[in-house]
Amino acid sequence: MMLADPSKKYRRMYQRVDLPDRQWPNNEINQAPIWMSTDLRDGNQAIFEPMDMDQKLKMFHMLVKIGFKHIEIGFPSASQIDFDFTRKLIEEDLIPEDVYIEVLVQARDHLIARTFEALVDAKRAIVHIYNSNSPTFRQKVLNVDANGAKQLAINAANKVKEYAAQYPATEWIFQYSPECFSATELEVAKDVCDAVTEIWEASPANKVILNLPATVEVSTPNVYADQIEWMHRNLARRDGVIISVHCHNDRGCGIAASELAIMAGADRVEGCVFGNGERTGNVDVAAIALNMYTQGVAPNLDFSNINEIIATVEECTGLPVHPRHPYAGDLVFTAFSGSHQDAIKKGFEFQKNEEIWDMPYLPIDPKDLGRDYDAVIRVNSQSGKGGIAYLLESNYNVALPRRVQIEFSQIVQQHTDENGTEISAHEIWTLFQNTYVDVKNSHYQTKHYQLSDINGTQIIELDIEIDGEVQRLRGEGNGPISAMLDALQLPIDVVNYEERSISSGANAKALALIELQVKGTGKNAFGAGIHDNIVTSSIEAIIACTNRLIEQGVLTTEQVAAAAV
Repeated sequence: MMLADPSKKYRRMYQRVDLPDRQWPNNEINQAPIWMSTDLRDGNQAIFEPMDMDQKLKMFHMLVKIGFKHIEIGFPSASQIDFDFTRKLIEEDLIPEDVYIEVLVQARDHLIARTFEALVDAKRAIVHIYNSNSPTFRQKVLNVDANGAKQLAINAANKVKEYAAQYPATEWIFQYSPECFSATELEVAKDVCDAVTEIWEASPANKVILNLPATVEVSTPNVYADQIEWMHRNLARRDGVIISVHCHNDRGCGIAASELAIMAGADRVEGCVFGNGERTGNVDVAAIALNMYTQGVAPNLDFSNINEIIATVEECTGLPVHPRHPYAGDLVFTAFSGSHQDAIKKGFEFQKNEEIWDMPYLPIDPKDLGRDYDAVIRVNSQSGKGGIAYLLESNYNVALPRRVQIEFSQIVQQHTDENGTEISAHEIWTLFQNTYVDVKNSHYQTKHYQLSDINGTQIIELDIEIDGEVQRLRGEGNGPISAMLDALQLPIDVVNYEERSISSGANAKALALIELQVKGTGKNAFGAGIHDNIVTSSIEAIIACTNRLIEQGVLTTEQVAAAAV
């Protein structure tokens, strides 16, 4: 089945804007807009089961804590629970002094009356009226022309002004939305908005909010920015108007449209914390705010405990936050790719001494959002040595030499390929021990040793079990390692030796890493030992490495037997 011919079924639903001297492409976002959360209204209308009173209250407190000063709490003229919730907030004095509650109402007389009934005794409130002016709604829903739609808005504006006058103790802000603005002729939208602001006497001392929504996203973000800039330039009483934008995400461009709208002159952004909303959602406020934050602009919203916010949103809405959701998802700070992991590991080495955050693949410091670095690198079959090394170093303080990283990454790769799953830091550490440490018990096994020093010469005497038989060995050298190799009497040389502390305090452990090569063969292997005593860990590393060489067939059992004699 093929998609239908779009030229025969679809057309552009927006007016092209003649704005050859547009300014927004040269602008930058240098300060945060006014934020308005619509989680409790638009977001609530878009979930399977609308929030109950307790969930609404929990969400409201969360929004206040984040820092929203404009919070749309519902549609009290259309929903009894929204009406009751509005009354609860007012009567129980739950609204902070600096927060405006906002309620939405259609441009219809009896609904406006019911709305003001819900707001009695509010200290400050925003009454938001709306009606559509787009050709589609005028012709197919309202059955009016442009002037008829304008008269609906004028009548509603007068009613709002009339009812508000009855409650002079409340600090009112009036808001009007020409619904489907982005699909409305600009001259029509301007005409109706100007008529409303004239009735409401918009001025610098009496600001009116004009919300210019992409109720349904119908264009690319640049077109929407042009529309906002055109209105910004041409609206009457612009100094008395707060231009607000309310972008839906039908084309997946809500964030871009909102950001460009700010650049084009918008003063206020409406949306839901994580983008919940009708159809594909409202704009994602957290993403826009944190986009600003990563550019050095204070967003005036606090997402420093994003996990708590996620838990509240998921509990109240019943909707999960996607694991790849910008900034908030469980996996957004997680690298599985080997090249990504290697770059991040190297970036952390530099970042320790830098004030400005500048990290490969991490545009924001996870700790700014209350996350730690534990999940930054996770290992699966796509991962490489950098990620494995990072997990061992960050979780166990084990910094592997590069040559060990290369070999061990192949062992981890084989494990993840065979199991087809992610492998945790603990599982990597266990695999490392099984590969390089515990192998010490397979052929040679140290039972007991004694180290002494005679005139600067290190002498080791040890009991060692060789394939089930205990032998007494003695060796001399300028240190414990050379003495141990002398005792073994095997054709092996030390290529590299390193030691690490893998814990601190009373429980400190010493890790010894050694690379041995069989003489004349060019064949080598790595081994490791872990013990409270560094000498013991060195001896165990040698034994483990020797056993690996035996298992690899590089040392023969005949050589081992001859050495024991």
